[in-house]
Amino acid sequence: MPALLALALSTVALLTPAPAGAEPPKPAAPPESAAPGPQSAPSVGADTLKPGRPAARPYLSEEEAPDTVKILSPPPASHSPLENADRAAFNTTRALKGSARWDLAANDVAEGASAILDTYACVLGTRIDAARVPAVVNLFERARLDIARGTKAPKLHYRRLRPFVGNDAPICVQRTQQLADSFSYPSGHATQGWAYALMMASLIPTKSGAILARGRVYGESRIVCGVHWLTDVAAGRTNGSAIVAALMGNAEFRADMDKARIELAKVVEGNGPPPVEATCARENAVLTAPALQF
Repeated sequence: MPALLALALSTVALLTPAPAGAEPPKPAAPPESAAPGPQSAPSVGADTLKPGRPAARPYLSEEEAPDTVKILSPPPASHSPLENADRAAFNTTRALKGSARWDLAANDVAEGASAILDTYACVLGTRIDAARVPAVVNLFERARLDIARGTKAPKLHYRRLRPFVGNDAPICVQRTQQLADSFSYPSGHATQGWAYALMMASLIPTKSGAILARGRVYGESRIVCGVHWLTDVAAGRTNGSAIVAALMGNAEFRADMDKARIELAKVVEGNGPPPVEATCARENAVLTAPALQF
């Protein structure tokens, strides 16, 4: 499946400045207000960091928001070559349980502004306390509302089941009914992770290559975890790119990006606390190894 991943990444480049069986029945949509259980990998819109006042509204109006259902291709048809490849990727990555890559995937379950700052601590060379960067947190949490809206529409439209439903294969998070009943296409984590990676790369362009590589790995962690299909993650990158492209046309978003850029530069250059050495060693082992061939 390298070609599919290359296609997804080429789309981003243009925008940047379970065995086979019959198709299962579609479950009812889960309540949006349900609170996630621990380690249950909730939807991107389910919980919000509240260091002070949480973001109250998205940047984009309903008219400005991209129609992500139209932008994304449908998920693979039953028994198609792409679906067979999705199942093969799920089955082969179950063997990664207990490995460093599995541990990193489990760590990448965390999402939101505070988590994304932790995710890039090794890349940036310093840990960043969310309380010290209110402009960055505001930017990420407000954009997160746009990301959640852009992810919810195709999820509800396609209602694709997650790869672990109907089998007892290992996954890197707790199995919950809420997670099983939520939808898989596109990956919300991959959408959010890639959107944040594009934003971070713009905020700190001198580290853009390393940031985007970490963003790719963050999305692929959903495949390793066994909670998303390969094509869910590829669609998440396209989805995140489309949302960021729309956000870049919004004057408030651009103004907040400028504030966050200044704030983040001061913190990164301020010799803050170093990241956890063991965490960085694990990340480096994954990032320097050949990319997984799903």
